[in-house]
Amino acid sequence: MSDADPQQSEQRDYRDTVFLPKTDFPMKAGLPQKEPGILARWQDENLYEKLRDTRRGAEKFILHDGPPYANGDMHIGHALNRILKDMVVRTQGMMGKDAPFVPGWDCHGLPIEWKVEEQYRKKKRDKDDVPRAEFRAECRDYAAKWVEVQKGQLERLGLMADFANSYLTMQFESEATIVAELMKFVEAGNLYRGAKPVMWSPVEKTALAEAEVEYEDITSTQIDVAFEIVESPIQELVGAHAVIWTTTPWTIPVNQAIGYGDEIHYQQLSDPDDGRRFLVAFDLIDEFRNRYGKPLRVVSDASISDVIDGLKDIVEHQVKGSELAGTKVRHPMHKLGGFYETLRPMLPGDFVTTDSGTGLVHMAPDHGEDDFDLCKTVGIEPVFAVMDDGRYRDDWPWLGAGDVDADGKERRRAVINPNFNAPDGPICSDLRDAGALLSASQDYQHSYPHSWRSKAKVIYRCTPQWFVPMDRPLEGLAPRKVDKEQRWEGEGGAVDPADEQTSEHTLRSLALNAIGDTQFVPERGRNRIRSMVEGRPDWVLSRQRAWGVPITLFVRADGSYLQDADVNARVVAAVGEEGVDAWREERKNEFLGPDHDPDEYEMVTDILDVWFDSGCTHAFTLDGTRWPDQRWPADLYLEGSDQHRGWFQSSLLESCATRGRAPYDAVLTHGFTMASDGRKMSKSLGNTIDPLKVMEQYGADIIRLWALSVDYTEDHRIGDEILKGVGDQYRRLRNTFRYLLGALAGYDESEAVAPEHMPQLERYVLARLKQVDGALREAATGYDFDRYVRTLVDFCNEDLSAFYFDIRKDRLYCDAPDGMERRAYRTVLDTLFHALVRYAAPVLVFTSEEVWGTRFPDAGSIHLETWRDLPDWRDKGLSERFGALRTLREDVMEAIEPLRREKIVRSGLEADVTVPAERVPEGFSDADLAEAFITASVTRSDSADVTASRSSEDKCGRCWRLLPSVAEDGALCDRCEAVVAELDAEGVSS
Repeated sequence: MSDADPQQSEQRDYRDTVFLPKTDFPMKAGLPQKEPGILARWQDENLYEKLRDTRRGAEKFILHDGPPYANGDMHIGHALNRILKDMVVRTQGMMGKDAPFVPGWDCHGLPIEWKVEEQYRKKKRDKDDVPRAEFRAECRDYAAKWVEVQKGQLERLGLMADFANSYLTMQFESEATIVAELMKFVEAGNLYRGAKPVMWSPVEKTALAEAEVEYEDITSTQIDVAFEIVESPIQELVGAHAVIWTTTPWTIPVNQAIGYGDEIHYQQLSDPDDGRRFLVAFDLIDEFRNRYGKPLRVVSDASISDVIDGLKDIVEHQVKGSELAGTKVRHPMHKLGGFYETLRPMLPGDFVTTDSGTGLVHMAPDHGEDDFDLCKTVGIEPVFAVMDDGRYRDDWPWLGAGDVDADGKERRRAVINPNFNAPDGPICSDLRDAGALLSASQDYQHSYPHSWRSKAKVIYRCTPQWFVPMDRPLEGLAPRKVDKEQRWEGEGGAVDPADEQTSEHTLRSLALNAIGDTQFVPERGRNRIRSMVEGRPDWVLSRQRAWGVPITLFVRADGSYLQDADVNARVVAAVGEEGVDAWREERKNEFLGPDHDPDEYEMVTDILDVWFDSGCTHAFTLDGTRWPDQRWPADLYLEGSDQHRGWFQSSLLESCATRGRAPYDAVLTHGFTMASDGRKMSKSLGNTIDPLKVMEQYGADIIRLWALSVDYTEDHRIGDEILKGVGDQYRRLRNTFRYLLGALAGYDESEAVAPEHMPQLERYVLARLKQVDGALREAATGYDFDRYVRTLVDFCNEDLSAFYFDIRKDRLYCDAPDGMERRAYRTVLDTLFHALVRYAAPVLVFTSEEVWGTRFPDAGSIHLETWRDLPDWRDKGLSERFGALRTLREDVMEAIEPLRREKIVRSGLEADVTVPAERVPEGFSDADLAEAFITASVTRSDSADVTASRSSEDKCGRCWRLLPSVAEDGALCDRCEAVVAELDAEGVSS
């Protein structure tokens, strides 16, 4: 039956005899208005606990939620992340598993402190003037406020989680567990204090982890500086100048050596104007000459060659780097005496290359990892010249507190100040006055680390910190063990791992083994985290901040720390009762007890790296007692791809060090959400998408459908046009459910027809459903959610709406209610309904509840159901025949389309079609074909073409089909005449 208005019969209007779908389910969703009511009902019914009761005893699936910072509204990245997690636990639950979801929040650390300090700055208060306990209390209150805000936002997003019992890193119990985990490192001696260059934020005055840093493109000052060679086994070099190039002029005041490459060839150049000689790498002569800006000549055999016009094959009198051993240079500021008077050695460094610069690298062990390591080999130690705020210390002879200009003003600035490093700044000016500045330009573009919180530049700064060694032997802990009480054997001690021999089982080797045992989705994540772990330095655990879990160590005057399990137990118990404020000087005697003299120990005031906090979340959520539905290890960790260097890695290291294996069996990573044009979202660009506003405008189910439709493994996009497209996709799914609800009105199980008695079209659709069921289960198991959604949407649109529903609407509308074909169709629709509403439930959480409640108002929530185990209806031969039929059907519709455009026919029902006999699959009569193609008739021919023409038959006044049995337009066909007669006899109409 077509969708056109029926022609009115002169004898009778048959519209009341047609069985059209009936439902109160509206076509217009009204999600923003409807969803809050559904959410309120779930909350009133405590649906999450009902779900736990329903699933208890089933096989467990544990997704451990990585804790976001509690410091602001949910953004689009949070929304995508939590929707993916919700999809995981919902699909696992629908497959019959017990999949609890305990959400968590990271409440300590710099992000929270920074927000509280912002409030202080507005009030012109200095954090350092506030008592530490008071400041921490404000941080705790601030985090608690945003935890509650984000909980509400996530619930509005449709997450099914234990919001009433979520975990917070600032819960006293959590803080105590973090301390207890730290004590496992302490008691094993797997912690040492050392001075190494670490990334430091002068603005926030603390060390930063790699995961707390982001890289931005900047323009820096680049300079070439001459260091006079005063001693060398190569006599002709004495009096020449070793030239270094750097983009950090502020490190020149703490230079202590120059690095060269053993295999690099160096060449002397001469300035014909003043006769000065410069030593640079031969391969970099052109680069240096361009920066120097004046002609230079190659020094050869005590004579001067022609001016260089380009690189030449000049090899005589080149110096190989290895020949520079024993050479010493003088600092350009040597006239200041003291520190600057000491000669600087030239040292071989395997990190020195000819990629850029001069092939000679100035060494400042305070401010570079390579510098530190190389200088340490010859006993050169850091001088700690730069203070925590990024300024040189007061007593530093060059640019310290006493270094003032002609007006008596201090020239000292923070070393990250661009003006301080500028070509006309104090450093370059002094080097120029000393005759050592060979070039200076503020035009070098490169990527540079910034604090992701303050957005300010960071520096490498050598400070005393607490480290976990990556390469210290872990003799007492074998890999892959999971006994949480296992400890290393022996006392250990605060030993620098550089002085130890490595063994098979180090923290690094355990972590790399664990990476090999872990499933990664997508697989490329394995190589990413592996490369990071392979190359990472020792883990810097300490931070010089206030809001966090303290490093609860008692340190002796010689730098060693107390390893006493009884003391540690008292500290852990106190933190469990009072939180981090328990670690204070007033309780020192209590903690140490009668066996230790308090005067022999100092309490460490540093706090733990916040990544250690979050790296311990598995210990108090999965391996603790507060959440009995959890278990260790987790099946899955799921976060953004940036967490390979963040939470994934800190959890891996913490767990390997304390349990011998990773806390997870699988790791899933997603990309970042970009604006619709592919650019990074930025408030300044005005291209951000607020998920809260999206929910207000479209509803949560729309943003969920978007999140689960994108390829989350890559960076993906969102924007108004994209969301409109998702809205169209949603409407098609909604209309599928609306049709099912209407077509199943009044359906009763007594109507059901067994599959073996159904027409072949119904059996084919059941076979397709079984295929789809398998594909969806496979996609859910593999976390391939965009394929999941695509499979579901394509099945609804292409297999059902455009094919099956289209063909069978004539049977639904016009067959007798007890007709076998109609009953078979409704039986399949009932099967489809139960399957589709369950498939849609993890995606469209509110809409599926609305659909389910419309049909079964007293049946409870759809989210307490599981996917039904379907019989194996697959039939390869049947599927192949219908596949061929559907291809032929498309050609038939294409042949009819010109007739529709020219208004020769209004629909296919008015067309006679001829098809190639050889293309008709076995088992279909011409009547079957006409029904499948929705045409007046189908005939077969020997032609290879599909043709269509206007039928000459009359139209049935009830079903609108053009059939030979219709005597005249408006009269009834045989089928309709029998149905109407039966209805008239029973006094029944639709």
